[in-house]
Amino acid sequence: MSYVEGVTLVIPTIPPRSGMLVRALKTVAAQRVKFSDVHLAYDLDRAGAAVTRQRGLDTVRTRWVAFLDDDDELYPIHLETLIHAVIDSGADLVYPWFDVGGGSDPFPDFFGRVFDPACPNMFPITVLARTEMLHATDGFRPDPDYEHGNGEDWVMWKDLVRLGADIRHVPVRTWRWNHDSGNTSGRADRW
Repeated sequence: MSYVEGVTLVIPTIPPRSGMLVRALKTVAAQRVKFSDVHLAYDLDRAGAAVTRQRGLDTVRTRWVAFLDDDDELYPIHLETLIHAVIDSGADLVYPWFDVGGGSDPFPDFFGRVFDPACPNMFPITVLARTEMLHATDGFRPDPDYEHGNGEDWVMWKDLVRLGADIRHVPVRTWRWNHDSGNTSGRADRW
């Protein structure tokens, strides 16, 4: 087991999912390499995922930031795989893939596809990114074109493309995206 200096993990969470948060934190503790720090961003006022995720990002001072939603789980190889990917590629953001619990992959055609900034594809928030690149954007904010006002990760990825960030896909399944766990899709009205 080793320790990686300069990587903070941000986990946005809501009070009704404390049991899921405990499960998520157990998977964080099981990483082959450890994060420098873990920041929990609590949404106590039903502000929604965008505001809570941004609140967590605003506290990060390390060179790298990673994200995990409170109802998801990291496999022990997650951080190790992403660290190797940024070292090998020099990318500003790397994103792995996932297995799905309680549902199906909403983006099956994107697994293994090289990220193309001219025609970007969606990918979930469980990434490793250069903190200064995320701080250079307009932040996580709801997508006005999204039906219920979330989609803050998609808005962030489009901002990064606009800024010329080097985004790379790591075609390895390093985490579990749970759809059967009281998923709120980041919506404050689904507590």
